Amino acid sequence: MGTSGSRSTRRLRLAIIGSVGVPGRYGGFETLVENLATLAPGLAPDMELTIYCSARAYPQRAASFHGAKLRYLPLNANGAQSIPYDILSLAWAVLSRVDVVLVLGVSGAVAIPLFRRLGGARIVTNVDGIEWKREKWRGLSRWILRLSERLAARHSHAVIADNDHIAAHIRESYGVDCETIAYGGDHALAPEADPARLADLPAGYALSICRIEPENNVRMILEAFAQRPGVPLVLIGNWAASDYGRALRDRFGTLRHLFLLDPIYDLGQLKAIREQARFYVHGHSAGGTNPSLVEAMQFHEDILAFDCGFNRATTENGALFFQNCDDLGALIDALRAGTRGCGAGAMKEIADRRYAWSVVAQQYFRLVRRMWDEKRAGITSGPQKGYPRRADGIEKE
Repeated sequence: MGTSGSRSTRRLRLAIIGSVGVPGRYGGFETLVENLATLAPGLAPDMELTIYCSARAYPQRAASFHGAKLRYLPLNANGAQSIPYDILSLAWAVLSRVDVVLVLGVSGAVAIPLFRRLGGARIVTNVDGIEWKREKWRGLSRWILRLSERLAARHSHAVIADNDHIAAHIRESYGVDCETIAYGGDHALAPEADPARLADLPAGYALSICRIEPENNVRMILEAFAQRPGVPLVLIGNWAASDYGRALRDRFGTLRHLFLLDPIYDLGQLKAIREQARFYVHGHSAGGTNPSLVEAMQFHEDILAFDCGFNRATTENGALFFQNCDDLGALIDALRAGTRGCGAGAMKEIADRRYAWSVVAQQYFRLVRRMWDEKRAGITSGPQKGYPRRADGIEKE
């Protein structure tokens, strides 16, 4: 979409709230925000970005990042403080008279109806995964999360899902349109590979990277590999963060072909580990377009993924899918025997087409410009009723 004459005199003011901030350290939203800010000067020179950050996470608080203004709140972005953090960020952004607010997540969605009416800003919300369905949420917490999702879907001017499976849920649950914009994964290719961690790892290992939580089917993965001492596994995650993780490490960590590593945040070291892996195992059963999966698709020809709608949508049904330990074991055996495998280059082709940050950023900026055009035209409606549209223009079947 070209820029109009009025845009040459004033840049579109875009605020981004709901992340920890930039530079990103570890997390899907933080990586998204960092890439939007980095790519904006080239892809969206007509936009002026302001990013709201947690002061708790940044002792040294820069005023800007790649031209984007940074604003800090004295709260944590995650945990119990995420709700007031998001609400105050939204209030600050709207009262600063920005044109469009990109809200990441639904923690502060209870305030969206109010600030939609008080301010003139267009509110675009990325609803993230279907958070209330996660096993860790019960009772009142689950009810609040589901209410937040409903408020975000019904009162935002536009809604974004990162996965067609989530977009279908938004359509069917709330009767509103929903843009599908995924995450990028090609940032994992950018650094030079650092082989520092490879010396202690065997040849031909399988790889998995995840948070150590039941919904990521970590026990299932470990049990399948425990029965196959000839197939080494490297599983990177936060084992010490929960009783669940500590118990699994105590039980399986003594097996010599299982390498249960603590989190690795250095992208160069991760790149080297990914490049040497024989195949990748993805056990996530909840969420949406999972960052670890789209990153893996940049590297691995063969991906074994838990069989759920999210993972099928992300891989366009091209991965090898399992539902239980026996299924996974059979796939491992078939890969070893050379009788199964993903299509050569299929995962990489999908990743290049859908999960490159330049593609993702263009989709976000296109939507933001459309919101501004609607605002200036005096269009006041929210998400349209009907089937969700993908931001790349491809209709969902």
